[in-house]
Amino acid sequence: MPTRIRLQRHGRKSKPFFHIVVADGRAKRDGRFIEKLGTYNPNTNPATINLDFERAAHWVSTGAQPSDTAKAILSYKGVMMYDHLMRGVTKGALTEEQAKAKFDKWMEEKTAKVESKKDGLTKAREAAERERLERERAVKEARAKANEPEAPVVEEAAEEAETPATEEAAPAEEAKAEAPAEEAKVEEPAEAPAEEAKAEEPAKEEAAPEAKEEEKKEG
Repeated sequence: MPTRIRLQRHGRKSKPFFHIVVADGRAKRDGRFIEKLGTYNPNTNPATINLDFERAAHWVSTGAQPSDTAKAILSYKGVMMYDHLMRGVTKGALTEEQAKAKFDKWMEEKTAKVESKKDGLTKAREAAERERLERERAVKEARAKANEPEAPVVEEAAEEAETPATEEAAPAEEAKAEAPAEEAKVEEPAEAPAEEAKAEEPAKEEAAPEAKEEEKKEG
């Protein structure tokens, strides 16, 4: 079987990382290989590809058959386009200078497309980040409004708290005002007999002279 250009999986679960290798067609996918041409990391956006262009072009020109994914990677990096132009030079359809000029123009257009795609992805990420921050701000404001206490409710509660204290103070003052009156009522009967006794003493003294006059008349 011919040699193959294919991907050899590495990395951890859910985070694959691939080596681009040249291997015998009979070897296992992750088994022995002849040469490593580069790496492919699909976890980034856009994917990160590191490739030895000259060695990849050499193996393609010698008949190495790339797998579907490897062929897409080689086309993306221009290896397949370069091999096509070199075959034209070999057949005499193009000169080497013409082939090189066409390849340079193709690479410039390809690079411009890649940079445009990167700029678009960067702008999309920034827009998504702004939207996320705005949503978070709106949620925080809504929570803050929901947690704010209403002013009228606080005033009514304060008035209700003050009213019982005033009502409780009033009975205490009334009790203090009534206490002296009761004491006065208790003291009045104690003074009354003394005054009556004083009032009766003159009456007795006045009655004494009258008794003496009656005794004289009888004598």
